[in-house]
Order: sequence, then structure tokens, then C-alpha cells
Amino acid sequence: MAETEFAGYVGFDEFRAGLPSGRFRVVVDPKLARRYVSQRLLLMIVVMPVIGLGIALALLGARWTGALMVAAGIVFHRLVLWQAPHILLHMAARDPKVYEHATQHGLMEIRRA
Repeated sequence: MAETEFAGYVGFDEFRAGLPSGRFRVVVDPKLARRYVSQRLLLMIVVMPVIGLGIALALLGARWTGALMVAAGIVFHRLVLWQAPHILLHMAARDPKVYEHATQHGLMEIRRA
């Protein structure tokens, strides 16, 4: 089996047209993808109020509801970070700015299949 070759620069339109047909193989750095997706989606700004509200409910006497909200916030955060490479690829295939940033900063590497 031959190793796929590095594609050099691939424009957004060519990437978007060639990705569904399998012309490119995309390698995503999971660590950088987690960080980028978390920042791009403002994940902490979404998760922290949910966890905070859960803690407040638990302190006010609704222990199970509060515990469920805290757990939901933590699970949502971890789920997004776990799926970050897939989310980044989805975002890059739809937004030229995300695609350019991801390819220029080493988050994603495009290879010819």
C-alpha cells in the first residue's frame, strides 16, 4: 500500500469538492483541534453557567437537579473535546476562514488519497 503524498496547498473550493469523493486524506492534530474548537465555540462560556447553575440549585435544596446539571455540563464539555477533530473537519469544510486557519497553523494536514 503506497503512502499518501502531501498535497501542498489545496484551495478551499478544491478541498470542499474533493473531500466527499475521497480525493483527500485529512490528518487532524487532536490536541490542537481541542484547543481551537474550545476557543472557537466559546465552550467555557457555555459550560460554566450550566455548572454554576447546577451548584446553585444543589445549594438551594434541589440536589438531584443540581447534580444532573453539573454532570451534564461536565459530560458536554468532555464530549465536545473528544469529538474536536471531527468538529474541526466539519467546520473547515464549511467555512473558508476556518479552513485557512486550520491548514496554515498546523491543525490539519491535507494529503492526496
